Amino acid sequence: MNAKEWKKKVCVEPKNGYERLSAEERERMNAYCTAYKAFLDAGKTERECVQESVRLAEAAGFRPYVRGMALEAGDRVFFNNRGKMLILAVVGRLGLEEGVQMTAAHIDSPRLDLKPNPLYEDSELAYLKTHYYGGIRKYQWVTIPLELHGVVAMKDGRTLSVTLGGERGEPRLVISDLLPHLGAEQNKKPLSEGIKGEQLNLLIGSEPLSGNGGEEGEEGAKDRVKLNVMKLLYEKYGFTEEDFISAELEAVPAFDAVDVGVDASMIGAYGHDDRVCAFAALRAVLDLDAAPERSAVCVLADKEEIGSVGVSGMRTAAFDTFMEDLCQAQNVPLRACLERSFCLSADVTAAFDPNFPDVFDKRNAARFNRGIALNKYTGARGKSGASDASAETVAAVRRWFDDAGVTWQMSEMGKVDAGGGGTVALFMANRNIDTLDAGVPLLSMHAPFEVAAKLDCYMTFKAMEAVCRAHR
Repeated sequence: MNAKEWKKKVCVEPKNGYERLSAEERERMNAYCTAYKAFLDAGKTERECVQESVRLAEAAGFRPYVRGMALEAGDRVFFNNRGKMLILAVVGRLGLEEGVQMTAAHIDSPRLDLKPNPLYEDSELAYLKTHYYGGIRKYQWVTIPLELHGVVAMKDGRTLSVTLGGERGEPRLVISDLLPHLGAEQNKKPLSEGIKGEQLNLLIGSEPLSGNGGEEGEEGAKDRVKLNVMKLLYEKYGFTEEDFISAELEAVPAFDAVDVGVDASMIGAYGHDDRVCAFAALRAVLDLDAAPERSAVCVLADKEEIGSVGVSGMRTAAFDTFMEDLCQAQNVPLRACLERSFCLSADVTAAFDPNFPDVFDKRNAARFNRGIALNKYTGARGKSGASDASAETVAAVRRWFDDAGVTWQMSEMGKVDAGGGGTVALFMANRNIDTLDAGVPLLSMHAPFEVAAKLDCYMTFKAMEAVCRAHR
């Protein structure tokens, strides 16, 4: 063979995914991305994502799992864990002793949570104090429109749903920033210190309550802007200031998901991390039209951005309990099921950004439009916090994806000592499940407005389908 033939035989030549995308598949890609954008707009918090996922699941024939219920091949069930984590399963033709094909993603995203005592007035302006959630760059969250989503749990057992700013025409919230004319000292600070966490206070009102009849210093005369805000919240939602103590209220960007670029080849939105993978995993299991060979399980977990902790994070025993219940119905030990299972830990990764090339290893960076990015390991620096998939696991996934026509790429998240990130992979691997990280490459990850390529979103969905249908 000549050099050209040898090169074709033994060398890798990455290609842009559009070079192999047929017109028919382009139509499917666009339809999928339209549905994904609707999912993003409907689910701006983990609770809303679960609600929307349950709605879609029930429309696809899934039913709530009840412990002890009989299950047969093809049955479709889901387990809703406290409204913040969702596990779906389609029972396969083989018994659970053969393991399951699993996809796991997270549905929480970086945001601003209200503090337990958030409302105050200062200089005749009313504010809500926040505590940021997950790894944010604080300067990105000022001077952008924000919405408030969540619940207020009342002492009488009721749970009130709160959405402020989510509907067209509703007022929005904002965090103010210092004007450049007075910003000389602020400009001298490092980027990470230009805005401090305690300055991320939501501006919520400026009009004082009128007609109280009190003189300055009398009860009810002070903090009348705060009082007016609380009056309006009580009239609309029915809770008092004390009820903030048992509330979960989240400030999120007031952006709808939109196409980006003259060619509309990208999607810009809040919450790509990690709802872009969560929706792909969800759709793949919903679209199974018959009993797969092995049972397919989709896990949509909470709390990944703060370590996968708590009763709804991936470390929770709720996952093990659900899997054990399924196994007991077939008289299969849970450990026997998990040791023969596979999990695709689906989380976003960093796309190579030509504006910031110094932090990337170009030979190993994920690129837009080259499909789902596989990460043998994530973690930081010396692979700290990674599960580091085995060579055999990576080879099996390569085969599944190639057989299914999935466009994929191998990647790392930045240079070795540039930083890093984690996923739920290590928590699945700790359960003796063969696990590999994979996901959609993003620009501006963790920003209020992230960007993903449509082709990569669609190929991630195809990859999830391949996992659910794989023959091992």
